[in-house]
Amino acid sequence: MDLLEYQGKQLFAKHGIAVPGGEVAKTVEEAVAAAEEIGYPCAIKAQVLIGGRGKAGGIKIASDQAQAREYADAILGMDIVGPHGEGPFRVDQVWIEGGSDIAAEYYASVILDRGEKKLLAMVSAKGGMDIEAVAAEDPAALVKVHIDPTREFDVSTARGIVAAAGLAEDALDQAAEVLVQLAEVATEEDANLIEVNPLIVTSAREVVALDAKVTIDGNALFRHQDLAEIADTVDDPQEQMAKEKGLTYVKLDGNVGILANGAGLCMSTLDVVAQAGGAPANFLDAGGGSKAEAIVNALEVIKSDAKVSAILFNIFGGITRCDEIANGIVTASSRLELDLPLVVRLDGTNSEEGLAILAEAALPNLHQEKTMLDAARRVVELAGSGS
Repeated sequence: MDLLEYQGKQLFAKHGIAVPGGEVAKTVEEAVAAAEEIGYPCAIKAQVLIGGRGKAGGIKIASDQAQAREYADAILGMDIVGPHGEGPFRVDQVWIEGGSDIAAEYYASVILDRGEKKLLAMVSAKGGMDIEAVAAEDPAALVKVHIDPTREFDVSTARGIVAAAGLAEDALDQAAEVLVQLAEVATEEDANLIEVNPLIVTSAREVVALDAKVTIDGNALFRHQDLAEIADTVDDPQEQMAKEKGLTYVKLDGNVGILANGAGLCMSTLDVVAQAGGAPANFLDAGGGSKAEAIVNALEVIKSDAKVSAILFNIFGGITRCDEIANGIVTASSRLELDLPLVVRLDGTNSEEGLAILAEAALPNLHQEKTMLDAARRVVELAGSGS
């Protein structure tokens, strides 16, 4: 589960990390009122789950009430596309934050390295920049150190990391303390990723987290009731719809809708679609023993993503009956006005009955294939042509 910037900062503050004060606003009037209370200059920052907000015009510095109103009006309701084409993400709220007097910008993060099964601390003196570009152009500028889970990660240990990264001498102690606190957040809040870019030093030589990117392990939310309540407010619309319908769904960035029964088959389907040159729009596991109504619900979720231009059904019938899947497709086509190409591969229990049901229905946009690879190739072709 990804947190919005202000939610990440609230989590940081809970663990003693210095962050700028601010207020959330969902309307222009709320934003202006918050700016008046906080004072000028102040930052008006789009709250969306994507980077590159500044370049997209989603972060503005207002020096007076007129600018606060102008910028809030421009940012609220805007669509932001991520640096790699993600989105668009609509801005429904902004974070109004007091201006910061920045003397230096650093980078700090703590992420879960699944390969090593340890937390990985990363620090760079080149903050405020695309850290991927920094790592590619000057690898030595990004210091990476695994945190030993069998030993206390203390300020002394952290100081060695921030010193190796070349941070200013008079900021080392504070930066080390922040790094320890970030590791504490990762451990105590079950975070997979915590990134601060930039971690600033003010003219008063105070180290402050000016940004916050936080990803929480969704499987651990039962241990964090406060975060579980946040989850309902930040879920992607399709993911929220799927959750309400009891479906296992993850939204991706492509245009090929995927529906399979079983997590393993669904993952394999994503791989084969990518192999065929396509870009999956989602992971959707309808589950074993899927009934017709579950297929209707699944199609409704997939179709609600405007980026989807074709849908692939990859069903292997074990406890799942292929005739139930076919009935679900026919039912959904009448309820949802499906105008997207559907590519169906049915194999296993009652597959012949299922194929007969689809043949009798004679749906205009439906295409049948016998193998997973052929189905993937066909859906990629149809997604590309849009017909």
